[in-house]
Amino acid sequence: MQAYTIGQAARLLGVSPDTARRWADAGRVATHRDEGGRRLIDGKDLAAFSVELAKGGSGEEDSSYTSVRNAFPGIVTAIKLGDVAAQVEIQAGPHRLVSLLTREAVEELGLEIGMEATARVKSTNVHIDRV
Repeated sequence: MQAYTIGQAARLLGVSPDTARRWADAGRVATHRDEGGRRLIDGKDLAAFSVELAKGGSGEEDSSYTSVRNAFPGIVTAIKLGDVAAQVEIQAGPHRLVSLLTREAVEELGLEIGMEATARVKSTNVHIDRV
């Protein structure tokens, strides 16, 4: 299971590390410590929290989340696999992006809920890059 530092989680959620740290201190997202004493957030916990955050708002001041060249770094929050096709959802800060791609592509990328990925958007097409 992939885990994220407070700084990595903050970047994926589109907030400052101080905000992510305050949320962790308040118990809004579960953390644990590694051997070096760093606080980590499990990928699945971060995925669930990012969806909850997007639905209910952060309670922090609103700030726009922008991307350069239509790239939205985020965290995989859902994967629905069919026999041939698949649907992948990524939460990138306040943005939820959904991509339809082949099941084979999802398997080749090794995509799992809670892992970091980047959604790249061109017109109405959403492409997923594994980080």
